[in-house]
Amino acid sequence: MNADPLVHGILVQLPLPKTIDARRLLADIAVDKDVDGLHPMNAGLLFQGRPLVRSCTPYGVMKMLESIDFAFAGSNAVVLGRSNMVGKPMALLLLAANATVTICHSATRDLAQITRRGDVLIAAVGQRSLVTADMVRPGAVVIDVGTNRGPHGKLVGDVDFAAVREVASWISPVPGGVGPMTIAMLLLNTVEAAERRFQASASGRAPQ
Repeated sequence: MNADPLVHGILVQLPLPKTIDARRLLADIAVDKDVDGLHPMNAGLLFQGRPLVRSCTPYGVMKMLESIDFAFAGSNAVVLGRSNMVGKPMALLLLAANATVTICHSATRDLAQITRRGDVLIAAVGQRSLVTADMVRPGAVVIDVGTNRGPHGKLVGDVDFAAVREVASWISPVPGGVGPMTIAMLLLNTVEAAERRFQASASGRAPQ
């Protein structure tokens, strides 16, 4: 697929069985076809502030925030989670938009005290109803990236939606919130990858 000119995007559906080295497999994908933005080079370019391919879910969150005219510059952004797929690239995209970013994780002390500082709170830890109303600053924007199964099999997020919506100025639902945006950004990344390859082919240079 790396060599096939008719293939413009490659995605590895994670998690993989423990017998497969996911890091090695992701690194084997052609950088310009890595439409999930998880290749080490794409992660490094994002770190340097010159992304080639952005991670789909964080990219979708940024588009959601842009759609409600969220004022990034000077805002306090709190990210719950430090995964390579969401937490870390999310923090980098927010930093690039001039937000002041705090990353919280399982070893964070006084979690609620920190989350209440956020003008925007992004939850991506995979723990059902972790974020409660008392953890949210009144008027904050809350983005729920989590996908968990409730006791009756219903899909729920990391945020106690019913309670938090009473204090937040805007909140994304689960399902129907970040999920569709992730898919949309995956398609956008694929289209942009195809455009880069076409332009490179037309100019006789390697795709960038």
